[in-house]
Amino acid sequence: MALISKSLLITSLVLVSILAINPNSCNAFKFKSLNYSDDNGGGLQWGSASATWYGAPTGAGPDDNGGGCGFKNVNLPPFNSLISCGNAAIFRGGKGCGSCYQVKCTGHPACSGNPSTITITDECLYGVCSDAEHHFDMSGTTFGSMAIAGREDELRHAGRMAILFARVPCNYPGLTVSFHVEEGSNPMYLAILVEYADGDGDLSQVDVLEGTQGATWTPLRQSWGAIWRLDSSHPLQGPFSVRITTLTSGKTLVAQNVIPADYVPNYTYRSVVQFNS
Repeated sequence: MALISKSLLITSLVLVSILAINPNSCNAFKFKSLNYSDDNGGGLQWGSASATWYGAPTGAGPDDNGGGCGFKNVNLPPFNSLISCGNAAIFRGGKGCGSCYQVKCTGHPACSGNPSTITITDECLYGVCSDAEHHFDMSGTTFGSMAIAGREDELRHAGRMAILFARVPCNYPGLTVSFHVEEGSNPMYLAILVEYADGDGDLSQVDVLEGTQGATWTPLRQSWGAIWRLDSSHPLQGPFSVRITTLTSGKTLVAQNVIPADYVPNYTYRSVVQFNS
């Protein structure tokens, strides 16, 4: 019996070791490992992924310069077309919207080996996006940014490619967390897009506080992507304070009275607060 127990123990240890070192194991790189260090490059947790690109070769991906997160004009600063769709493990049902990564390639002669910093702004479904644990379907600009200068088109013609990726803090110099009130918002319905959050970039919860005396925080529910909504049983009264909580670190930030009582739908209201990245 002692020999059998010893054999079982050895077998168990071997299996644990295989799972720990086997890069093809589905247990080898779970989403919870997609954290980052704050040392601007050293000690980042690099993982393996696959990558493709879509849209115009030097464009921002989708024709409308938007995507499944709800961000607008991703071809313009601060995104500058350096964006990507993420598959399910990265997009996280929309809660991965706004998260930032560094990506680089080394396996093609046109690869520079230098990392580019990108933001998740859309979702990648089916096909090549579903047969890899982590897949980035990048804008043409992002894909080309991994190339040696002057060889961007050569790299874009390489097709699907193995890359390295690492989660990094988002950084929007000179910008504060902003709230775009979505079209269709009215006294009974409020929908907001949260933008430009430094640090984690992602969100797990959004709450609003009405401007009435004795009001308490009311949770919004995720509508889609980075857009959160409140369907109210009473006419909502501003000004509205907004509290956001990040997904990765659980950090909370409050923007006091950031949306005025006479807000205009399809308008962005900038707060005076920002996460420390």
